[in-house]
Amino acid sequence: MPPAAEIQRSLFGAWRMMTGRADGLRLLDLSADGFWNSFFAIAIALPALAVNWVSIANDLSLDPGMAAGRGAILLRLAMIDLGSWIFPLGALALAARPAGIEDRFVAYVVASNWGSAITVWLMLPPALLRLLFPGAGDAAVLISLLLFGATMVLAWRLTNAAIGRGPGVATAVFAGMFFASLLVFFALEALFGLAPLR
Repeated sequence: MPPAAEIQRSLFGAWRMMTGRADGLRLLDLSADGFWNSFFAIAIALPALAVNWVSIANDLSLDPGMAAGRGAILLRLAMIDLGSWIFPLGALALAARPAGIEDRFVAYVVASNWGSAITVWLMLPPALLRLLFPGAGDAAVLISLLLFGATMVLAWRLTNAAIGRGPGVATAVFAGMFFASLLVFFALEALFGLAPLR
């Protein structure tokens, strides 16, 4: 576990990158230890992720087509989201050299991990709304869509700052990672039997 000061500095650096300030990259530890420590961002995101999993599991457990109990659904949701976080980064590791961004791979992964933790927390309000007020589904969907659009802009800015090769390359990397995450997400949903119901 990285020290609290490093976690705070890394989150602040990622946030600066997300708001268009490339100097935020200087706040990130891009050493080998910093690379692996950046995956601790998953632990930072877990409480917010868990709220979303509980709200979805509550809905799915009421579906007559769902044979699994709430605990099993929660475990499946966790595996889907964590797989969607990690597997695309593994795919990028394989594609970085052919894409000519091998020297920016570590910077991107470190920034992306800490930025993803921020994004998860930004997406918490609609999950809380669904959990506390199950009848407010339409409002939760609207808030989710608005926040999703905002977080996509923030994530693109972070990618642009981390890759450092201009908007064109940043957009290609951003789009590739976005679609890779979607592919993993839908594949894992189907694998765990949640695709038709979620």
